[in-house]
Amino acid sequence: MRIGVNALYLIPGGVGGTETYLRALLGALAEIDRANEYFVFTNRETGADLVPAAPNFHGEPQAVRAVNRPARLLWEQTRLPAAARRLRLDVMFNPGFTSPLICGRPQATVFHDLQHKRHPEYFRWFDLPAWNFFLYWSVRVARILVAVSAATAADLERYYGVGRKVRVVPHGVAAEFFAIGARRRPEPFVLAVSTLHPHKNLDGLLRAFAIFRKARPGYRLIVTGLHGFFTEPLRALRDELGLAESVDFPGWIPAADLHDLYARAAAFVYPSRFEGFGMPVLEALAAGVPSACSRVEPLDSLAGEAALKFDPDNIVEMAACLERLVSDDGLRARLADAGPARARGFTWRAAAEHTLAAILEAVQ
Repeated sequence: MRIGVNALYLIPGGVGGTETYLRALLGALAEIDRANEYFVFTNRETGADLVPAAPNFHGEPQAVRAVNRPARLLWEQTRLPAAARRLRLDVMFNPGFTSPLICGRPQATVFHDLQHKRHPEYFRWFDLPAWNFFLYWSVRVARILVAVSAATAADLERYYGVGRKVRVVPHGVAAEFFAIGARRRPEPFVLAVSTLHPHKNLDGLLRAFAIFRKARPGYRLIVTGLHGFFTEPLRALRDELGLAESVDFPGWIPAADLHDLYARAAAFVYPSRFEGFGMPVLEALAAGVPSACSRVEPLDSLAGEAALKFDPDNIVEMAACLERLVSDDGLRARLADAGPARARGFTWRAAAEHTLAAILEAVQ
C-alpha cells in the first residue's frame, strides 16, 4: 500500500502532546512495517527529523506554514488531495484531527479528544467555529476513526453517532522513561507536565500548591509544557498567591531536559479537568515518580492503582495528595514500583500495529 501521512498540522514545540504522539508513532511504524510505502506531508516549520530514515518512508515537503492556520487548512483541502492523486496513494492517514474533505482516497483519521464538544467554554470564540466545522466533516469523510482512549471513543459515538467505525488505539510510552527510575535522585520540587490551557486546571494546582507550601516551604513547583493562551493569567495568579519565587513555567523543553526533571522530581501531579489520553501521566508512571492525577476518565483508568487520585475541583484534596506524596515513605515506595509495572502495558509498538491495522482496514 501507498500510505499518505498528513503531518501538515505539526509545529515543532507548538502543538503539545500531538507532536510527541506523531514522532513516536512514525518511529514505531518504521520499525514494524517494511512492506508499505509511506509519504509524509510536512510543512515549512517541520524539521527533517520527523520522517524516519527507513527506505519505505519518503518526505513530501509542502510550501505552507502551519502557524498560519487558515493557509494550512486551505492547503489541506486543495493541494493535499492533488498530491495524493499525483503519488497514487491508496489511503490517507490523518494523525491530527483534520483531513481533506474531498480527497478521492480512503481516509483514517485520529481523534485525540473532543474537547470542542465537551468543553466549548475553553475555546476562544474565533477558534470554535473552525473546530466544529472541520472536525464534523473529518468524522463524516473518514472510513475509520482512531480514538486514543475509550473515553474519546465514547465521545465520538455520543456527539457523532459513529461508534461502528471507531477503533481505540491507546498511546505508548518511550522505553527511555523506564530507565529514569534507576537514576532518580529526588529533589524538593513537584513536577507537572502540561500545556498552559484553561482545561488543564493549573490555576487549581497553583491554589493547592499554595496550601501545600505552608507546611512545606522548601518545595518548588515546575510546570513545563507549551505556553498556551492561559499563560498570562497563570503568571498573574502565581504572583497574587505569593509564589513568584517558587513556581516556574519553563515552557516546551527538549526531551533530555524533560527526562532530567522526571529523574529529580519528588512527585508528579496532573490536575486536568479533561483529557483525551493523558500521556504525561504515563511517562511519570514509567519513570517511577510518585504521582497523583485527577479522578476523571481516561486518567482514572490509565493510572489504575499506581497513582493517587483527587477531585480536580477540590484544591484541599489536591493539596492533601501532594503532602502524602512527599511525606509517606511507604506510599512513595509502593507507587515507585507500581508505576512502571502499570506503564509497561502501553507500548508504541502495539500502538503502531493497531494503527496500521486501522489504516489498512480503511482501504478494504
